[in-house]
Amino acid sequence: MYSYKTFGTCSREIIFDIDGDVIREVHFVGGCSGNTQGVSVLVQGMKVDDAIQKLRGIDCGGKGTSCPDQLARALEKYKAMKA
Repeated sequence: MYSYKTFGTCSREIIFDIDGDVIREVHFVGGCSGNTQGVSVLVQGMKVDDAIQKLRGIDCGGKGTSCPDQLARALEKYKAMKA
């Protein structure tokens, strides 16, 4: 399991598990429960690069980021750490 401290969103942290290049599990700490649960379920089984491509840049209320965008950033950081 990996952990990423978020910024600029209602969620405070994202905890996720990757198997190879596939997302197995995602949990948001805080945030809008329905939205974060939905994002978590939608990305399960998705390749890391596909999730980054779909989620990167999504904005929430003009904040310049969002919970999905923060997940994309967390995945990018994970990839950089594994490289």
